[in-house]
Formats: sequence, structure tokens, C-alpha cells
Amino acid sequence: MMVSHHPPMAAQYCEGRGWRCWQEFTMTSKFRGKYIQIVPLGYAHVEFPATGNRYTWRKVTTTVHNIIVGKLWVDNHGDMEIFGERNAKGVKCHLKYLPYSYFTRDTQRRVKGVVMDSSNQVKWVVNGTWDSKIEIAPVTSTSGSTENPVYKTGNYKTAWTRRMPPPDSDRYYNFTLLACQLNEPEPGVAPTDSRLRPDQRLMEDGKWNESNQEKLRLEEGQRARRRQREAEAETAAAEGRPYPPYEPIWFGKEKEEGTDNLVHVYNGTYWDAKAKGDWSKCSTIF
Repeated sequence: MMVSHHPPMAAQYCEGRGWRCWQEFTMTSKFRGKYIQIVPLGYAHVEFPATGNRYTWRKVTTTVHNIIVGKLWVDNHGDMEIFGERNAKGVKCHLKYLPYSYFTRDTQRRVKGVVMDSSNQVKWVVNGTWDSKIEIAPVTSTSGSTENPVYKTGNYKTAWTRRMPPPDSDRYYNFTLLACQLNEPEPGVAPTDSRLRPDQRLMEDGKWNESNQEKLRLEEGQRARRRQREAEAETAAAEGRPYPPYEPIWFGKEKEEGTDNLVHVYNGTYWDAKAKGDWSKCSTIF
């Protein structure tokens, strides 16, 4: 969900069988002519309530190449630290995403790293590629120096494997199966759900003229609401009254655990509203 337009900022919350995940996401970008670098800000969290284990990390830098001319391609690179919290406090994983290079014989898009326990002892070695699969192996012994350790490991096992997109994904913006499923219409959702945006849905159905008409209608509605709020804000300022800004319905600002940062956190009300079919807090935006 977008919780801020200027600067653009999104907050996310999801839960599944035995886990829940949330984050506040914003970014900075650097345009370098032939490519653009996207540097994520904010942290992502995943928690397993049954064990009390929580893990926190920040995404690495993404570079989009050939932004003006040529075939677009994407690379992820940089260092990632995953920190254990709550019952997993002290556990950490250091991952290095190696940048793409034309001058190496090493595997491209490679990720390597280690998992350490609360005593900073390396227990697992991580190896793989971020676009294919990740494997892990237990460390059985360590030799070498502190600066250049050598780990002897047991057998590797697959921790993650990429699920390949459908064979006709090029007809659907190269969406993965999950992305297509997330975009499927669903009854009983909030009237502000982006899947209900009429111009987008008409475009996906191939009705381009109708989509353009809806887009113009929506944009004019946005401009009218902005003009109204600006007029109300001016009136409030002239009368010495505070004028409340937009506030997200499903997220509230809280102090992030372990930092002094204020971040948007899910307030727990969406699922109740969906179960009751009560969307009275939602504005009419479509």
C-alpha cells in the first residue's frame, strides 16, 4: 500500500501458515546515463510466531542497464546483513551479491555468504545465484586465518529454487505466476484496491479507448480533490486551525524496534473490515 506520495513510500504486510512479513519501502536513485541505480531504504522483517524467531534485513542495490538504448537487463549487487531478533537474537547471516562482470569466468549473478550463531561461529555456508537457486551446507571444521578462513562443509542442500514463469509470460508483461495471481480480481476487497482501478483493468482487457477515457476521468477527479484540500488548508491556516494531512487507513506510524525511526506498521484492522464488509473508512477514489 502507498502510504506517501511525496516522497513515494510503500508499506506492506502479509501473513501465511506460521509466518508473517512486513516492511516499509522507499528508495533513492542515481541516474548515470546508460543505467539507473536503485538503492532501497528501510528494513524488511519476517517473524515465525511459533518459535518467536524474527529476522530483519535491507535489500541490496538494483541496477537497471540500457535504460535509454538497448535491451534492458537488471543486476543486484552489494552486501546484505540478516539479523536475528527476539528468540533468534545474535544469529546473523552475511550475504554478498557479486556484481555482473564481463571479465570474470565466475558464475554471474552469484550470491555467497555465511550464517553465524550468537558466538560469531560460522555454522552454515551459503552459495548460489539470485535468479536460479540458493544452496546451504553445514560447516564441519574451519582452518586458515581470521582474515581468510577456509570452511570444510558437509553436503549441500537446496534452500530455495526459482519458480519459472509460465511459458507465455511474455504476453503478460513477463509477470511471474505469483504476480498474475496477485492481480486476479477478488470479491469483497476494499474499494480502494488497485485491482479495481477501472482504466488499468480496461487496458488489460485490451479496451484501449475506454481505458484512456477512464484514465482522464480519474486524473480529473484527483485534481479536483487536490484543489479542494488546498482551499480547505488555506481556510484553516487563515483561521489559525490545524488541517489534518492524509493518513493511511490500514497502517500507523510507530517507532521501529531497535532504532529511533518512525515507520508505518500494519494496525491490524484490514482483515476485520474485510470479514464484516465494512469499508466506511475508505475514500471514493475510482
